[in-house]
Amino acid sequence: MMALQSQKCVENSTKFEAPEFSRRESVRIKDKRIAEKELRVRQRVELLNEQPDVSGEGGRRKRIKHCYSRRASVKNAHGEVEKISEGFGAGDKPMNLSLEAENRAVSENGTASTLEKSDYAKVKETLRVFNKHYLHFVQEEEKRCGKVEAERKASKASKSKKRVAREEKNSKPSKGSKSKIQAAPEDTKNRTKRPDLKAVSKMMEANEILNPVKRIGDVPGIKVGHQFYARAEMVAVGFHSHWLNGIDYMGQSYSKGEYRNYTFPVAVAIVLSGMYEDDLDNADDVVYTGQGGHNLTGNKHQIQDQKMERGNLALKNCVEQHVPVRVIRGHESKSSYTGKVYTYDGLYKVVKYWAEKGLSGFTVFKYCLRRLEGQPLLTTNQVHFTRGRVPQSVSEIRGLVCEDITGGQEVLPIPATNLVDDPPVEPTGFTYCKSIQVVKNVQLPNNASGCNCKGMCVDPKTCGCAMLNGSDFPYVSRDGGRLIEAKDVVFECGPKCGCGPDCVNRTSQRGLKYRLEVFRTPKKGWAVRSWDFIPSGAPVCEYTGTLMRTQDLDSVSENNYIFEIDCLQTMRGLGGRERRFRDVPVPTSISEPTVISSDRPDDLRSENVPEFCIDAGSTGNIARFINHSCEPNLFVQCVLSSHHDIKLARVMLFAADNIPPLQELTYDYGYALDSVSGPDGKIQQMACYCGAADCKKRLF
Repeated sequence: MMALQSQKCVENSTKFEAPEFSRRESVRIKDKRIAEKELRVRQRVELLNEQPDVSGEGGRRKRIKHCYSRRASVKNAHGEVEKISEGFGAGDKPMNLSLEAENRAVSENGTASTLEKSDYAKVKETLRVFNKHYLHFVQEEEKRCGKVEAERKASKASKSKKRVAREEKNSKPSKGSKSKIQAAPEDTKNRTKRPDLKAVSKMMEANEILNPVKRIGDVPGIKVGHQFYARAEMVAVGFHSHWLNGIDYMGQSYSKGEYRNYTFPVAVAIVLSGMYEDDLDNADDVVYTGQGGHNLTGNKHQIQDQKMERGNLALKNCVEQHVPVRVIRGHESKSSYTGKVYTYDGLYKVVKYWAEKGLSGFTVFKYCLRRLEGQPLLTTNQVHFTRGRVPQSVSEIRGLVCEDITGGQEVLPIPATNLVDDPPVEPTGFTYCKSIQVVKNVQLPNNASGCNCKGMCVDPKTCGCAMLNGSDFPYVSRDGGRLIEAKDVVFECGPKCGCGPDCVNRTSQRGLKYRLEVFRTPKKGWAVRSWDFIPSGAPVCEYTGTLMRTQDLDSVSENNYIFEIDCLQTMRGLGGRERRFRDVPVPTSISEPTVISSDRPDDLRSENVPEFCIDAGSTGNIARFINHSCEPNLFVQCVLSSHHDIKLARVMLFAADNIPPLQELTYDYGYALDSVSGPDGKIQQMACYCGAADCKKRLF
């Protein structure tokens, strides 16, 4: 894991930046008094045994910040449990904590305060837990299919050899004999598993389902326009509790609680996805066909009469008791592995119901629903995202100030748009470079020996690179390669490996694959968004610039784009950093791997300062324009490929969530509040404009 060190300011282009909107100011070290105060706080915390060491370096470095909040976002990008590091100001909330973590933090005076996450944050965390489980089961399915394919090829090769041998022995086969050998039938039994349903089952077993108790009306944390990329996601957050049925309802078990005065069953949500031939969707008014009697596996047509029971009876009771239901619409979408995206369109009242002969000649129940007034406007009528329309050509780009800021270096051009400034300006003050530039006094290690795989790395038990990842591959091949969960460090195949460029264990090395745009914002300067859907775990970009020693940073000039490579510090738990693994064999150089253990105090107290950093001030790529958010949709991951020196790991940004088109891309810069001091030693403050539901209101 890295720490984005020193002030990547709100304004990315130094030429046109306004002081009040600067994303990161130059950071000075806290004076001795502040360092001593931090030491006292740390000692109190250690005595309480509630928080890790958070002293950092305190009084020596020129540019410093503590990565408490960003470590929380990175670790919890896939729902992992963690403690909350000390360093948040009193009354401020750390973001993106896992479902199992205690909502507690220690303020500067050493007292504990209870923290409560927003409902929006809880929904986001739960979906991240779902995605982690989902990708684990995707990996299991890929292994199973790979094994079946390998066995099929081996069987085919074996039979081919036997046939050749038989033909050689019997050059003249007898009359009526069959020399042609039929290929073994493919093992198609259980060929398609459902990793999404397995993920939901896993969450149910672990009590990780959010809102397991059904409710009438809106679900906290899910606003009109929220998109789900699978029915299973709705089950995970308790929005619609069945992955197949269109009607979700409360049964008799709810008759003794707060809804005891209702007649049950009562419907709470329906899904409109075109499954029934008799449905009629006119946006604000819907004619919905009841459940039952249609061909689930065939043409979806009605094959028998429907009955007034279960969901049908529940919708009838909604009419009589004036109970509103949540309406979710499903649309065709290539982005979702289910082929659809599901959007919440608000509350509807069930106006009336009746029975009639459907198009197939069978009796069906019809329900007329009308959208309640006073809700946000519908966004899903033939629209699959909520923030505008993706341009289809250069001529459609509004506010275009530069067709390609990369100058043709990237496979996909990156345009820049500006609808804020008058006259509009383009990003300046830097040279685009897609790869890391190394200063003369830094020598990269020799290439690692690599694995002996051929073509593709398949077996993690024999692949040397997979062994460094815990004897498994960190990625699944689905959607072009996705990281299953955040790790301390990811070992990829490198130059000396026998596998080719399409190997799944080279996922982060393939460059940009999403259409990105740099755009101007009113308060945050330049920002980045994608025109394409980005699935969770997908690599977005690398943070590039000039690789140099941290001690060589200019102590006078204000450089706003320094990213310290603190992978080693994170893995050893230094400076309050939370570790994901314990006693993991990790090479600290090109020599043999060494075990980094939390039981060795000397390891935990040494090397507090990252030795190397990446300076993107004058040379960098698209990553230098990505803004901070208290609730980010990206996370930072260190990756080793050509060599195994974790002090010189590559800095990669991965998607923490399923990111719809035109949503701004962000990650947590990780400042602790009141952690930045000016030249005079006084604490500086900067407002945060990320707009997140749980925004801390201050960047530092």
